[in-house]
This record gives sequence, C-alpha cells and structure tokens, in this order.
Amino acid sequence: MNINELNELKGKALKDLTVSEGYRVVVGAASCGIAAGAKTVLATLQKEADAKGLKNINIVPAGCIGMCVYEPIVEVFAPGQDKVTYINVDAEKAAKIVAEHLAKGNQVPEYMIKDGAVRNLNEIQFYQKQKRVVLKNCGYINPEDINDYIALDGYQALAKVLTTMTSEETVELMKASGLRGRGGAGFPTGMKWSFAAKNVADQKYIICNADEGDPGAFMDRSVLEGDPHAVLEAMAIGGYAIGATKGFLYVRAEYPVAVHRLKIAIKQAKELGLMGKNILGSGFDFDVDIRLGAGAFVCGEETALIASIEGKRGMSRNKPPFPANKGLWGKPTVINNVETLANIPQIYLHGAEWFKSFGTEKSAGTKVFALGGKINNTGLVEIPMGITLREVIYDIGEGCPNGKAFKAVQTGGPSGGCITTADLDTPIDFDNLVAVGSMMGSGGMIVVDEDNCMVDIARFFLDFTVDESCGKCTPCREGTRRMLEILDKITLGKGTPKDLETLDELAANIRLTSLCALGQTAPNPVLSTMKHFKDEYEAHVFDKKCPAGVCQALLSIVITDDCKGCTKCVKVCPVDAITGKVKEKHVIDDSKCIKCGACIDACSFKAIIKK
Repeated sequence: MNINELNELKGKALKDLTVSEGYRVVVGAASCGIAAGAKTVLATLQKEADAKGLKNINIVPAGCIGMCVYEPIVEVFAPGQDKVTYINVDAEKAAKIVAEHLAKGNQVPEYMIKDGAVRNLNEIQFYQKQKRVVLKNCGYINPEDINDYIALDGYQALAKVLTTMTSEETVELMKASGLRGRGGAGFPTGMKWSFAAKNVADQKYIICNADEGDPGAFMDRSVLEGDPHAVLEAMAIGGYAIGATKGFLYVRAEYPVAVHRLKIAIKQAKELGLMGKNILGSGFDFDVDIRLGAGAFVCGEETALIASIEGKRGMSRNKPPFPANKGLWGKPTVINNVETLANIPQIYLHGAEWFKSFGTEKSAGTKVFALGGKINNTGLVEIPMGITLREVIYDIGEGCPNGKAFKAVQTGGPSGGCITTADLDTPIDFDNLVAVGSMMGSGGMIVVDEDNCMVDIARFFLDFTVDESCGKCTPCREGTRRMLEILDKITLGKGTPKDLETLDELAANIRLTSLCALGQTAPNPVLSTMKHFKDEYEAHVFDKKCPAGVCQALLSIVITDDCKGCTKCVKVCPVDAITGKVKEKHVIDDSKCIKCGACIDACSFKAIIKK
C-alpha cells in the first residue's frame, strides 16, 4: 500500500463509518462491558434485527465508553440526530430497542438515563470537563476493524512522518511537544527517544509497556481494547525516530480481550502493508510481536520487563546503563507505556503547539485516570492537566455515595499517597502531586470516604507490594515485610508507640536503599497516611480503637436501648452470638461475635452499632 491507496481507503472507510441512512448501533464491549453482559446484548441486537429483516443497521462492538456504572451501554446513531444512549441494557431491553427504536423509530426513554431526561452520555456532568485525546476513538470505532481507525485519520501520522520528516525531525517534534511518560515517572518522551537515536547499533527496539498492575487501574487495558491501532501506529513512528525495526508489546496475560484485539490489529496492519517491510513504500521496515507477562507487578519496571522478554526472571537491575543505551539483548531500547504511545499519532497530526495548548507549562496534554472506590461516577476519565482534584472528585465523580463525607483520594497506586480535603484544590500535574506527597503514577485514582480506616488502607497497599516484590534486594524484600507485620499488629490492637517510630525508620531506609522504584516508593502509602491521619494511628495504638469501625479486632458490636426485640438479628447471626426474648432488648456475647455486621444490616430500628 502507498500513500495514495491509504487516502483512497480512508475516503471509502469514512463513507462507511458515517451514518447517511439507517442506524449505527454501538455496544460498549470492553472487559467491563463484557463482564456486565455485552456479548449477550450484541447477539440479541443482531438476532432481533435479522429476524425483522431490518436493513442499514450496523451493530458494532466497541471499546470502553467510559461510564462503568451504566454498563452494558448501547448508543444509537442516526443521520441528522443526536446519539441516543441506553444504559444497563440486557437481552430483554435489547430486543425492545430493536422492536421500537430500530424498527419503528420510537425511542425508549425508560432505558435511558433518568428515564429519558438525559438522552445521551454527552449531556451528563461526568463528561463536561473531560478532553478526549487518548480516548478519542474508544467507545466509538470497532477495534477489530482497521477501516474504522483509518476512517478517522488512522495511520496518517505515520504516513506524514515517513514521507515528509527525517528521523531527526521526528525526534525534535516529540521533544517540542513536551509529552511526558504516562507510566508514572513522567520522563520526557522526546528526550528518551533522542538518547536511543544517538546510539549506533545493528538493532534497536521499541517496547510498549502494557504491564498495568496498580490496584484499581484499567487505563491501558481500555486503550488496547478500544483503539489498538493507535498504539501500533505510535510504535512504528517511534521506531522510525530512533532507527528501530522491531517492536514488542508486553501485555499481562490477564488481559485476554486486549491481547485478542491486538493480534487482530497486527494481522490487519500487516495485510495492508502498514506494518512489516517497506511500509507505505518508504523503505522503512517495522514489525511487532506480542509477549505475555505472567502478572508480576515488578515487570512494569523497565529493566525487569526487559529481563522477562529475554526469558529471564522478572527482576530489576542497577541503572546505568539505561535501556536507551543498553536494553533488550544489550541493544538500545525505548520503552513507552500504552497511554504515552496513544498520544503520539495525534501529536504528529496536529503539531507540538496544539498538544501544548492544553495542560500546564511542565505537564502538557491530558491524563487518563481510572476513577474508582467510594465515588458516585466510577469510570475512565481523561482530563486536561491542570484541572483540580476537587473538579475530578465533585464535578466529574459527583462525590461519595450515600451522602458520605470524602476523606481522601489515593493516586499513584501502591507507589503513591493519599491526598486529603486540604489539598483538593491542587492542580493535577506531575510536579504538583509530588509536592503534596503523592504522585501521578499510571493513573489509578481511588477515593475513600469516612467509613474507611486509613491504617487499613495503608496495610492493603503494603500487602500488595510485599506480595509483588521480586525479592532481589534486601530492603524491599525484608523491609516491606517488617512494615506489614507492624501494621498487622496495629490493626489487631497490639501496637505500641515504639512501632510508630519503627515504621518511620524502616520507611526511610527502604526508600534510600531499594534497588528499583517499586521498593523506593513502597513506603509512600504508610508515610502519607501517618502524616495526614496520625490521629487514627494513635487511636489504634493508644486507645485500641478503630475510629472508622473497620479493624474487626478493635471493635465491638452492641445492641442499644432502641432494640424492640423483633428477633431479626437472632435469625441472621451465623454464630448464635445474640440472645433475647421477643419484645425485650437482646444482647450480644462478645466472645462469640465475629463482627460480620449481619445483625446491623438486619436491624430495622438501627439499634445495633459498632463501637
């Protein structure tokens, strides 16, 4: 395929993608949608449309549309009309959507947001402050059809680079854009490329790091499932820039949908001559292979990732040498994560100044976050850098459910820290989050409310780190385990004032002496929660109480004088710890009680409380 043929294909694909008559029906079929039943919805829509002999109905499986709470989501596009969004669709609803909307043109308001008061997702608050660059195509195109991608300027950036720019110019434009790595460290992408480009070698490599392992993070997975060709195109551009002819996609095996769609995308790109030998007649060769990771969090660290691709145990090594000088099989290697790569085609299409026109001076562009935890609007969020945490939590996320008070937000996963109400007006960028004691990380954003215990939150993240430590260096292997033992001791009500001092000492040593960033940042959740919620630690240690009522060893469940003796609590207690006569106050035997909370849920009079 040459440039002219690519442009001809784009025109035809755009005509097919544009709804000139009939309907285009898009179903969110990323992992979240599939888990909620999207495959059944897709099958029902197609079956019912075929049974009714409906023509000009294009039913499309797409990637993540963004609003997890509404999955499965079905969006209907018709010429000259705003799209219509149906939420929480099942087989029965899908059949009625076909029978009424697609067959008769009658929309079904009761399946929309607020019974039709909101006709499509674009109208809701969740999307108002977002700016989609990375997620531009996700939730709209069919990720298993390269024509959909080509219709929306797919591979035009690669064509532009190969036909109008030298490798040096390609690197310089990336440097000018100010794009920083979205994998966590925020290192300038153009600078990384320039280091590798300067090295002379018989072979160089581009690696896409898709070993997304932070608890609660699903940004990279969603991009790969919704727009795989954007990543492939970016890898080819990066290969041209540094002189690499080979790329590897390192994807965790727990992402089967992403892997499946990547395989299809690579096959389609090769068939059209957009991957492989002499791409677009330019003389440039570039090929990509997939390597599956076994789920080790440490393999998100670039030297451990390289070791894994080489067939070795995934363990970090000392730097320097850095991968750009000596990486995969000792050759110059550039490693970029999925989100970083997904920005790249847009930068080369629209220019460096365009990309810098949103974001902040030192953090250009947008950032994708997986917004989860105790938040009303969970989902995938892409915001311009510089927006405040308050805007994300309250304007996009619409606060905590059930009227609960916001307590903190954990950014950066197990390597980050918690940010409290005092810093909610902090503009989100790489440097500002570090300044308030956290970090950007890959983009996990977990909200906790008044019912969460911050000691338990710190213990959760540290437990994850201990489990994921590769074990190569003593500070991380042994130090984090000792910290976890202390936190376990504190949550069991056996902590001492000396334990708090020891946590500080261990944290300082681990941060200074661990081999890689996993170990160096492992103490962050503990240090952050100790700084902002010292009173909770002290309550656990000195008063032997968990203020949030989470740590079971430190709480009692009691029946108050409001008890009416209805016996509901007796019936649900799994260990027969509650006794009492009908219409008389009941009592709980604390020696038998396992603090499961079943009695609290069962009580109609709110007479049972944690204390």
